[in-house]
Amino acid sequence: MRLVVATCQVDYAGRLTAHLPMATRVLMIKADGSVLVHSDGGSYKPLNWMSPPCSFREGSTDDGQVEWTVTSPKTDDTLRILIEEIHHESTHDLGVDPGLQKDGVEKHLQELLAEHPATLSPGLTLVRREFPTAIGPVDLMCRDSDGRSVAVEIKRRGEIDGVLQLERYLELLNRDPLLTSKGLVRGIFAAQEIKPQARVLAGDKGIACALVDYDALRGLDDPTARLF
Repeated sequence: MRLVVATCQVDYAGRLTAHLPMATRVLMIKADGSVLVHSDGGSYKPLNWMSPPCSFREGSTDDGQVEWTVTSPKTDDTLRILIEEIHHESTHDLGVDPGLQKDGVEKHLQELLAEHPATLSPGLTLVRREFPTAIGPVDLMCRDSDGRSVAVEIKRRGEIDGVLQLERYLELLNRDPLLTSKGLVRGIFAAQEIKPQARVLAGDKGIACALVDYDALRGLDDPTARLF
């Protein structure tokens, strides 16, 4: 991973456009090809990013200012980073990551819901567990009866952070034309218990909530989940 602290301006052009004016930010170029732009406050969510596969080129503008250009061959999206000054730069080999180790109940919930995705929504079928993205794996990637992609985030206890995590995944997944051919990827936030504030936030962001009965999924009763 290459880590750079720089005063820079960032412009994104693609499905939408976004502009970050000149300021000091953290730039991450990861071994998987992803590029992420972070600020020092406000959120752990990147301000902007480009997910792999993408190409990274270092060049300069006509007036000699350093410019990084990141392009996606799949979508023609472009991220341009204009560097005014580099304050710190380092490279680190992080090695192979063993992945997130979830507690036993949460891990088992994921396994059970992968076997019974239709308990979350009628007609839902599993595409893949631990669907990879540049910012971490989505617990379940599914497809509904209309062929639309559905991302499922699973928690033992559903809180606001989990909803925000799923929102970040959806923002990234909705940049992929292969996943959005039937419409934007929708999200389901599944948990044994969902806090009222998390449910309100999910509804505001168009994310469905599913209360999951763990004992039922283990076969004690008919598997059921209640959607809100």
